[in-house]
Formats: sequence, C-alpha cells, structure tokens
Amino acid sequence: MVDRTRGVLYPARLPAFHRLPPPADAAALVAWFWIPEWSLPEGEVSRQEIVSYPAVNLVVAPEGVSISGATTRASTRELRGSGWAVGALLRPAAVVALTDDAPGLVDAERSFDAPDLHEGVTAAMRSQPGRRERAVAVFSAWLSQRVGPVGAVGRQANAMLDVLLGEGAALTPEEAATRLAVSVRTLQRLTHRTVGLSPGAIIRRRRLQEAAQRLREEPETDLTSLAAALGYADHAHLTRDFAAVLGLPPRDYRAGVSG
Repeated sequence: MVDRTRGVLYPARLPAFHRLPPPADAAALVAWFWIPEWSLPEGEVSRQEIVSYPAVNLVVAPEGVSISGATTRASTRELRGSGWAVGALLRPAAVVALTDDAPGLVDAERSFDAPDLHEGVTAAMRSQPGRRERAVAVFSAWLSQRVGPVGAVGRQANAMLDVLLGEGAALTPEEAATRLAVSVRTLQRLTHRTVGLSPGAIIRRRRLQEAAQRLREEPETDLTSLAAALGYADHAHLTRDFAAVLGLPPRDYRAGVSG
C-alpha cells in the first residue's frame, strides 16, 4: 500500500499530489513515484513542510532532472505559479547504480544528466488523459534499462531498508542486523553506501514520521503511550527528537495540524 501523506507534515496544504506504485518490473528499483501538480494565482505561495523519507530521490521537472539525498531535518518547499514534478523514491538497488556518493547527497540536491529521461517524462506529462501513469511507465522503463538486473548485493541492500522502514520495522540497529543475519558493522556500511545515513538515523526518521502521522490522524493519542509504541525511552525523549527535527514539540504540532 502506498501511503500518500506520510512524511508530509500538513497534508491539507498540498496541491494536487499523487503517489503511484511502480510497475512490477521496477519494484526492486523504486519504492513509489510521487507527482505534485499545481497552478496557483499570481502572488500566491503554497508552503510545503516535509520530513522526507531517509532515501535518495531522482526527480524530473520541466527545468531538468535532479538527484537529492536523505535529509537530516524537516525541509520546506515553496510552490509558485504552475508546475509539476515526477519523483522516484529510489530503493537501494537503484541508488548504487546511479551514484557512488549517497553520503555526499545528504541534505543536498544536484543536477543529473539524463536528457532522454527528461524528454520522455515531459512528453508524458503533456499528454491527456493518463499522463501520470504514462510518466511512471516511461520513468520505470528508463530506470530498468539504466540499472539492469538486480543482483545479490542489490537485493541485500533492499532487504536492509525494508527491515529498517517496512511494516514491523526493527527498533534498533542491533535488531535489524540480527534479522538480516549480518554484523552491525556490515549494516552500517550498507546504509552509508545506499542512503548516506547511519542505521540509527534511519530508524529515528521513521519513528518521527510515524509520530507525526499518528498525531494528525489520532489527535487524542497519549504522548507517553505513543513514545512507548515507537521505541522511545520515554515521552521526553520523543519530545526532544521531534522538536530537534521538526522545530516544534509534539503538542504544538498536534494543535497546529488539527486547528
């Protein structure tokens, strides 16, 4: 199931926004595609606040193609005028085929030389109807050709991120390493190479996304119970992490999102 809003702090402020699953033949390369489209009156700004997934994204927009890394804090995007983007949240098997510097992409965005990808996705987004589905098909075909068959190393890296971010995800790096039958050091090397962050940082980001989502969808949630469910030592630990990354404590976020 593709979760449309996890990682987006204020979903009600979104323009038209879609998350589409990849076709089966690209499922080892892309977690999902995300496609915002907007057309705002002159002078109006749509401010989007996001706690991004700890992953690398490849993005096609009218002005070109870019690759961006994991982030260490909440980020803000301001949308003006009219536009669109087609982004692929890459799985580790695709990352290692597209860049050898995931750590250098942390909190950064760089242009990516892929004129054929840009041309194909742009043409698809101009078509009607079914432009989004057509753009995803073009993007997926390009990735499959660029990356090629996924080998054992890629499958292991994908399994690593599933254990850290998927359903029933590990609460600690030690638990994740045990599930994967690797050492903690091997796990650290895998996440460094494919995400640019430590296993602990990836787990913390997932927990904060889950915390924000729970506070939006279940505003009556008790913070002490939420902290325990997410593996925090106590309510104060959750509050410190939340405020450090999102810039405000959980109680203030809950009030703002439900107000």
